[in-house]
Amino acid sequence: MAKRTQKAGATARFGPRYGVSVRRRAGSAMAKKSRWYTCPKCHYVKVRRKAAGIWDCKKCDYTFSGGVWEPYTRASDANRRIVRRSMEGATATDMAVIAQQAALDYEKKLSERDSDEGSEEE
Repeated sequence: MAKRTQKAGATARFGPRYGVSVRRRAGSAMAKKSRWYTCPKCHYVKVRRKAAGIWDCKKCDYTFSGGVWEPYTRASDANRRIVRRSMEGATATDMAVIAQQAALDYEKKLSERDSDEGSEEE
């Protein structure tokens, strides 16, 4: 006979309370919080969460701050990229992203100008 329900995992303790989407988000947050991450200093997969936003490498004892649920957030990646660019200069990939953004801005400006001209004719 086929199994009819899925296993709830870490959120099984909530039972049927709070709704599916809330339990699903809570489960993904708990999984992110408790998994091992790569250390930025020694590059071993030995980083665990010590407290909210505090991450600690068990191998080299390097402690650093990060996100609440993950050590590396989108904002921290962007900040690291900005610092690297200011130290080393922009790479070819960075220049391609900058060129793409400039092209999108230019097209947006053209479309706004065309829409302004269309409204003046009416």
